Amino acid sequence: MAQIVIEHLKYKYPGSNALALDDISLTIKSGEFLGIIGSNESGKSSLCQAVAGLIPNFYKGAYGGKVFIDDLEVKTVDVDELCQKVGIIFQNPFNQVTGSKLTVYEEISFGLENLGIPRDEMKKRIDEAMELLDISRLKDRYPFDLSGGQMQRMAIASIIAMKPEVIILDEPTSQLDPQGREEVFQAVQKLSRQGITILLAEHNMEKLAQYSDRVVLLDGGKLIAIDSPQNIFSREDLYEYGVEPPVYTQICKKLGIKKESTGCYPVTLTEAFELFEKKRGN
Repeated sequence: MAQIVIEHLKYKYPGSNALALDDISLTIKSGEFLGIIGSNESGKSSLCQAVAGLIPNFYKGAYGGKVFIDDLEVKTVDVDELCQKVGIIFQNPFNQVTGSKLTVYEEISFGLENLGIPRDEMKKRIDEAMELLDISRLKDRYPFDLSGGQMQRMAIASIIAMKPEVIILDEPTSQLDPQGREEVFQAVQKLSRQGITILLAEHNMEKLAQYSDRVVLLDGGKLIAIDSPQNIFSREDLYEYGVEPPVYTQICKKLGIKKESTGCYPVTLTEAFELFEKKRGN
């Protein structure tokens, strides 16, 4: 799977005086699940769009630095080639549905048709993607009759069918109810376990803490930190960047319960429960 290298990335939207991305450099390992956090206007969406090639190829503006996916520089590679390397899922699944197809199956096939994938290979990919996302039973449904979670999983399936090595999700559950949110996170977890490199910008800290290998903290377009979920969510200055740690972390902070070996607070329910049990046993 693909490794991503970002070198001194800067970007400013047309008409803006402020940098949306301000000299960001980082390396994302092949097969890594990277969470991206920060307040509104911190640069989360801009970073996602820059890695996907939408900045600067679609969104114009002042651009500097480089983004590589393996040996391909995102700014210079052909769109068709880039689409086979990286896919992006947006906040609102309605924005990703073409509106020109009558069934879920046809909707998922849209991108493959544009790439000229042979029909037998196309069918194989679509069936595999629907099975992975648990939407095979929906293949004959009209896309706009689906629930929000089902529609988002359909959007993810349409990306998976293209067989990208990197999948970027820009706050994919912000428009969904709790059930739809859980459906999407379960789907993303399956992809991560297959070795696909995942970048996920999200406001749900509990889910990011549970699934991420590392977490990026952004503020005002700047890279503040990149570290393990435990180290990031144990930061005492996190609130200053408009981010609340997971609820389990907040509870353990108030109770003064943390791992003695690392000095970090728990970030998941399982970690918190284990420390509570250990403390009670003492």
